Amino acid sequence: MIRFHPSAQQLKDFVEGTLSPAISLMVSAHCDMCEKCQRFVEIETESLAAQMVSNVNSTASDKAEMSLQFGDMLSQITQLPSSKQNNALMEQPTAYREPVKKRAALQAQASANTIELDGRVFTLPRTLHRYIDKTGNWSSLVGKLWQAPVDLGNQGVANFIFMGSGGSVPEHTHRGTEYTLVIDGEFSDGLSRYDTGDFIFMDGDKTHTPKSEGKEGCLVFSIVDQPLHFTSGLARLLNPFSHLFFR
Repeated sequence: MIRFHPSAQQLKDFVEGTLSPAISLMVSAHCDMCEKCQRFVEIETESLAAQMVSNVNSTASDKAEMSLQFGDMLSQITQLPSSKQNNALMEQPTAYREPVKKRAALQAQASANTIELDGRVFTLPRTLHRYIDKTGNWSSLVGKLWQAPVDLGNQGVANFIFMGSGGSVPEHTHRGTEYTLVIDGEFSDGLSRYDTGDFIFMDGDKTHTPKSEGKEGCLVFSIVDQPLHFTSGLARLLNPFSHLFFR
C-alpha cells in the first residue's frame, strides 16, 4: 500500500511545469504507480485547461490550436504510448501479420519495460522506460548493495539501487536532498517503513539507515544532488569517498 506521496503543491507544480526536470521525473514515475496522485494530476490538468480557455478570447482557429496544444500537454503528462504503426509488418500477408506483430510487440514490451540484475527482472513505471538504454552496468557496493547509474542528460545522474535481503546503507544524512521512489519491494530506515510506489524525500534535517528485510530485497530509483554524509562508526571513514555512493 502506497503511503508516501508528493505534496499537493508538488503535484500542482508538476502540472504547471514549474518543477525541476529531475523532480518532475520522479513525480511522473510515482504517478504511474499511484492512482490517487494520477487522478489528482488529471483534475489539476483539467482545471488548468479550463483557466486557459476562460482567459483567452480567441477565434475558432485559435481555440483549435489551443486544443491541440492541450492535447499534447496531456499526452506528455500521462506518457501516452505512441500510435505509430510498423509499416514493415503491415506489408506482410494478413495470415502472418498478426502472429508476427504480437510476438514483436511482446518482445519489444519486455525489453523496453524492464531491467535485470542477476537473473531477476524488474518492471519499471512507464516514465522510466525511456531511460532503460541509458542505464549503466550494475556494480557491487558495501554489503548487499548494488548500484546502476542512470544518465538523465542535462538533468544529471540518478541511480537504481538494489538492497538484497538484509542489505543496508550505513547511517547517513544529506548535504543536499534525496528523492527516492520504491520500484519493487520494501525497506525501513529507522524513521518509517516504505513499500512499492512510495515517494520519499530526505534532506539534512533527517538521519536514517535504509535496510531491506524482505526475502526478495528492494529496488529503488534515487536522485541525490549532493554526496551522502555518513554519521556512524566506521562508516564515517567513507565520507571522503561518499561521492561514489548513489551520485
